[in-house]
Amino acid sequence: MLAAIALTILQLLPPAGQTNPYRSPQLASSAKLVALAFGSGKAIYVVTSTDQGQHFSEPVKVAEADILPLSRHRGPHVAISKETIVVTAVTGREEAKGPHAHGLPSDGDLYAWRSTDSGKSWSKPVRINDAPASAREGLHSLAADGRGNMFAVWLDQRTEHTQLYGAVSRDSGATWSANRLLYESPDGDICQCCHPTASYSLQGALDVMWRNCLGGARDFYLIRSADGKTFSPPQKLGTGTWKINACPMDGGGLTHDGNRTLTAWRREGDIYLAEPGRPETKLGEGKDVVIAASQEKTYALWVANGQLQLWKDGKVESLAENASYPAVVNLPQGGVLAAWEENGGIALQRLPQP
Repeated sequence: MLAAIALTILQLLPPAGQTNPYRSPQLASSAKLVALAFGSGKAIYVVTSTDQGQHFSEPVKVAEADILPLSRHRGPHVAISKETIVVTAVTGREEAKGPHAHGLPSDGDLYAWRSTDSGKSWSKPVRINDAPASAREGLHSLAADGRGNMFAVWLDQRTEHTQLYGAVSRDSGATWSANRLLYESPDGDICQCCHPTASYSLQGALDVMWRNCLGGARDFYLIRSADGKTFSPPQKLGTGTWKINACPMDGGGLTHDGNRTLTAWRREGDIYLAEPGRPETKLGEGKDVVIAASQEKTYALWVANGQLQLWKDGKVESLAENASYPAVVNLPQGGVLAAWEENGGIALQRLPQP
C-alpha cells in the first residue's frame, strides 16, 4: 500500500500479512516515467510513476526465483531505454555451499526482463552472462543511454579469480552481446564483494567503476568507452589509498553532470567525492553512498549510524532515521528522487522539497 507522509515523503509498505520486507531499492527515470525496482523474499517487483515520483502504481511482480540475493547491494537493477523498462537481477536454483554460504546461489546467472507497457507486464528472462553460473556473486550494475543502448557489468567467477565482465545491448535489453572481460587484477582478484557501477553521460560516453584489489590496497578505478567495446586504460580515483585485507562490501556511486564524471565512494570510515584525475573531497563519515546530479547540482546520500545523510551544495543534513541502502536518480524536471530501506518498507523522497 502506498501512503503519503508529510508532503514529499512516500512510504511503500508490504501488504498486510506479508512477512518478507521490501529490500534493495533501485531507481530509473526518463522524460515520462520513473521506475522503482526492489526485491521481497524470492520475488522482484516494480512500481512506476508518471508524475515525477509524487505517486506510484501498485507493485507488479516481474519474476520469482528459488534464490534471489538481496544483501549488501545485491538485488535487482532497473533502467529505462526509449519506451522500455529493463530489470536485471542475479538468480539461482541451488542453495549456496562452501565459499557462498551467505545466501548466494551456487549457480547464479544474470538475467534481464523487459516491459514495453510501462511496467504492467514483463517478458521472459534473457540470460546476459554467457558462461553459466559465472555471475553467482550477485553484484552487478545496469546503465542505459535512453537511445536503445544498455550496458551491464558484473563481478564474474568463470575462472578461479573474480574479474570484471560486461555486455552491451543495442535494442533496449532484448538481446545482449558476447561477454567482454573489462579488467582482471594482476594480483588475481578484484575486490570480491563490492558492487561495480556503470553510467552513460548525456553525450553517450560510458564509464565503469569498481573497487580493485592491487598491491594490498582496495581502491576505486574507472574505465571509459565511447562505443561499449573499446575501453580506456584503468585510472585510479583519488590520491589516497586503503590498505585492507578484507572486502568492505561497499561499491560507491557514479553519475554524470554534463561532461563531468562524478564518483562517490567509501575509504575506511569516510565518504569521498572525486572526479577522475582530481583529488578527492571528504564529505563525511559513513557507508553505502549513492550519487546523482541534476541541473548542475550534485546530491550524495549515505548512511551513518543508521541515519540517512544528504550532501548538497557543500552542506550535510540528516533526512531519516533507521535507514539503509539508499538509491537516487535525477528527475527530468529538476531535483532528484531518493529511496531507501526503512522499517521493512521503502521510503521515497523528492529532493529538494517543493
